[in-house]
Amino acid sequence: MRRWNLRKYGYILVWLALAGAVGLAWLLGRDSPPTAGAGEASSSAAPSSSEAEPSSDQEKLVGLWVPYFSLATAENTQAAFQENYKAIVQQAKEVGVNAMFVHVRPFCDSLYPSSCFPWSHLLTGEQGKDPGWDPLAFLVEYTHSQGMEFHAWVNPLRVKTAQTPASLAPDNPYETWKAEHPYYFMEWEGGLYLDPAYPEVRSLIAQGVGEIVENYPVDGVHFDDYFYPSQSGELDEEAYTLYTGNTADPLPLLEWRQANINTLVAECYQAVKQGDGEAVFGISPQGNIANDLAMGADVTEWAAVPGYVDYLCPQLYYSFENEALGYREALSQWESLPRHQGLSLYAGLALYKAGTDADNGTWLSQDNIIALQSQEAFAAGWQGVVLYSSDSLTAPAAQAEVANAAALLGK
Repeated sequence: MRRWNLRKYGYILVWLALAGAVGLAWLLGRDSPPTAGAGEASSSAAPSSSEAEPSSDQEKLVGLWVPYFSLATAENTQAAFQENYKAIVQQAKEVGVNAMFVHVRPFCDSLYPSSCFPWSHLLTGEQGKDPGWDPLAFLVEYTHSQGMEFHAWVNPLRVKTAQTPASLAPDNPYETWKAEHPYYFMEWEGGLYLDPAYPEVRSLIAQGVGEIVENYPVDGVHFDDYFYPSQSGELDEEAYTLYTGNTADPLPLLEWRQANINTLVAECYQAVKQGDGEAVFGISPQGNIANDLAMGADVTEWAAVPGYVDYLCPQLYYSFENEALGYREALSQWESLPRHQGLSLYAGLALYKAGTDADNGTWLSQDNIIALQSQEAFAAGWQGVVLYSSDSLTAPAAQAEVANAAALLGK
């Protein structure tokens, strides 16, 4: 199933550099955030940047995101879940999709028996309730039976939004940690998020990634674009104050956050490689590089330095005429980033905007925008495209776009 010629070197040395830099901080005392240098340590290990050359005979990846809400059914039964997913896969095959990116850990919970997280409420309507079967085993097996890759999509930091899930299970990390370690969490606009400043938090996330690749024959693990939910200093004020109070020359807040996320990403990369040397690890950041950096996602570092990701899949959710950032401009910005040898680039495309009045109506000017954007990404040497999302395959407004995309992607 796996088409990549993966790197077997580089990440170990990078990880040792990261671990050494970050580990010094934790000698300072209880639960203190990492000192400056996580990102800097990995940069010093970077080779001379070079453009990754795509293989001419490499099969193009055509992916489809299946978000958690598309997996939910009103019946909350095994039969309904399985039939729903089978229908999604068959619709995807008709368009030419060969890789499914499926949400298996959306809210600090899981669609599989986990030693780290409670069962997802999507399966039974109640977080923590055992459905009596293993959804991930089914998802992987059925996807592979259809000749497609399966990538386990994980949201690394989100515990809950203001409304979802309605209640948390007793064994949710928030419930088990909040009394003794309330600072492990960030609150924003009614939502809860894990704080990656703390090593115990990063370890939990990495362990969760590791158990996926150790227990299931997934083709990869995939992070979405949710990192720090706000630029406000109030979000993680206690952690940053503790850090600055224990550091002689502290990093500014944004650089410190980037160092925290870089360390988390490196730990998760290591967990994937230790669990299954053939599985890939990648991230789908926002399409606007400046926005990514502002939320702690140091995409320039991930692209340039080995040991973070095997691929990046920026969400280039823009029409060609988007006034703030057009598709071609965004494609060019990502293409021009220095990147390490072997890094793949996939273009995330906004199928959900097809046939709608999004971006000031510029998606209504023609009905082959997704096909043209795919064509331009491949012509620029990108190794794949990923469509958001599975619901849009059957959306009435998108049917012309879907048909035109299928004509290209299904070849």
